Amino acid sequence: MLLQEGKDLIDPNFHQKLANEFNRPPGRAENKAIQVQQVQRWFLNRLKLHKVEAVTSPSSSKEMSSDGEEILPISALQRSDFPEENGEKISEVEMEFEARSCRDHAWYDVSTFLAHKVLSSGEVEVRVRFDGFGPDEDEWVNVRKAVRERSVPMESSECWKLKEGDLLLCFEYEKDEAANYFDAHVAGIERKMHDIRGCRCIFLMRYDHDQNEERVHLSRLCRRP
Repeated sequence: MLLQEGKDLIDPNFHQKLANEFNRPPGRAENKAIQVQQVQRWFLNRLKLHKVEAVTSPSSSKEMSSDGEEILPISALQRSDFPEENGEKISEVEMEFEARSCRDHAWYDVSTFLAHKVLSSGEVEVRVRFDGFGPDEDEWVNVRKAVRERSVPMESSECWKLKEGDLLLCFEYEKDEAANYFDAHVAGIERKMHDIRGCRCIFLMRYDHDQNEERVHLSRLCRRP
């Protein structure tokens, strides 16, 4: 409800007050207290998604794509526009996304959202710059289908949660080519005793883009946040 009202959503005092309300007994009496940074991150992530999908009003000077679609800037998503916390800019890890390339179906970290456009179908596309790549590699991607919050590396203590059919992001080694992250489903699990190195279990992963299967360790897997 507060997000829909849109009042004081980037005000640190608002985040602190809300965190205090969450932590009042008996709501969090037996659980770990909610930190103000958690509240702040929740609102920032959702505000960012809303801004990516929002349709802005036409400007006096319109840039058009080759398909005749109007291209609109996404200056609201630039890191320089992030609110300040205790006099310091919020770390960019607070708002991290990944996008799927239409060239190879792999997922890459997003460095910057450059612009967006609304297609005649009503679908929203954003032009992204992938982290570690230059302007020549910029792509238009569908917001609903190919943009999501950045995946999180799996930890040894989490392996017991995995089961057949789970969707994960898997690091695939390709012979003579750069290795990339692809969506893959767990097709089988070989449980093994953990040791000082961590999880030694073997996971049979089936890649969504080509249905190939590969046996991997947990260190090559990422989960959805």
